[in-house]
Amino acid sequence: MKKDKNKKKNLLSIVTMVGPIGFWMTVFVAIPFLYIFAISFMNRGEYGGIELGFTLSNYANVFDPLYMNVFTGSIWMATKTTVLCILIGYPFAYFIAQKSSGKKTMLLLMVIVPFLTNSLVRTYGWIILIRSEGIINNFLLAIHLIKEPLEILYTNTGVMIGMVYTLVPFMILPLYSCIEKLDKSLLEAASDLGAKPRRAFTKITLPLTMPGIFAGSILVFIPTLGYFFISDLLGGSKVMLIGNLIKNQFLTARNWPFGAALSIILIIMTLVLVGVYKKVGGDLDELGGI
Repeated sequence: MKKDKNKKKNLLSIVTMVGPIGFWMTVFVAIPFLYIFAISFMNRGEYGGIELGFTLSNYANVFDPLYMNVFTGSIWMATKTTVLCILIGYPFAYFIAQKSSGKKTMLLLMVIVPFLTNSLVRTYGWIILIRSEGIINNFLLAIHLIKEPLEILYTNTGVMIGMVYTLVPFMILPLYSCIEKLDKSLLEAASDLGAKPRRAFTKITLPLTMPGIFAGSILVFIPTLGYFFISDLLGGSKVMLIGNLIKNQFLTARNWPFGAALSIILIIMTLVLVGVYKKVGGDLDELGGI
């Protein structure tokens, strides 16, 4: 009897803990994903919508040169954004890790506080800053550093600025976590053995913090492909990323099956990148633990 009661209690505790998240994942993740996956093999209706049937044409259309250019351009934009976030985020994360606990808290709050404001609102703020009559151009003209306003808004540069600004915290936080856990005695040993700071960084600090770089790169690269509102606002109609293409298929062209196919391909790309991270990052974690 006691064993049965214990089993019931254990079952109840498991259901209580796992049930809500299981319900959430099923209703808001699994079912929508299956729905999108199913309609990606269907046909577009004459006036939009979906017609029942089975076709692979939606996936075949992805290889059209027009859409392939969007994919290659998006990947190139995501790569540049990721590299810039590493160049900005790594020194800042390293700087934070060297400070006292009180200063660390304050600096981390500076990184996190922008999340309290909607990213859409912050993106509109960048329009005011970088437009031809904006604050940045007016300042540069006032100090005679430039003779005519810089064309930043509605260009790839403007989109990249918005992407880097929005996503750099996602690079800083995993890097800080990784650098914070770094065994300082290894650097002291390298110094005692005559290694210069640059050599100690390249041989010890950088290899042991590579998991943080990989994690931050995934957190930056993947959202860059899907953040359509930044390229819409800062790029206008001149910059087209995968996220914009998917949004346009659902809302403008009303070609839901093709938009669903594009979404599935983007999900597959995400899973591939996560798989690469788990493979390479896992090996690096093991290396860091030696």
